[in-house]
Amino acid sequence: MSEKTPLFDRRMLEVLVCPQTRGTLEYDGEAQELISKAANLAFPIRNGIPVMLVDEARVLD
Repeated sequence: MSEKTPLFDRRMLEVLVCPQTRGTLEYDGEAQELISKAANLAFPIRNGIPVMLVDEARVLD
């Protein structure tokens, strides 16, 4: 029996905003990240839970 990684609940996008800009986020299912185009940051999703800390975000290229 294999363990599955919990999936991100896309309904959370309705209430989550970028902590830096307060702007909307986009979900990248392949990378398991929430993208803030306004801040040029990607916030990781770990075990189905978005990590909404600017210090944990990846700067987009």
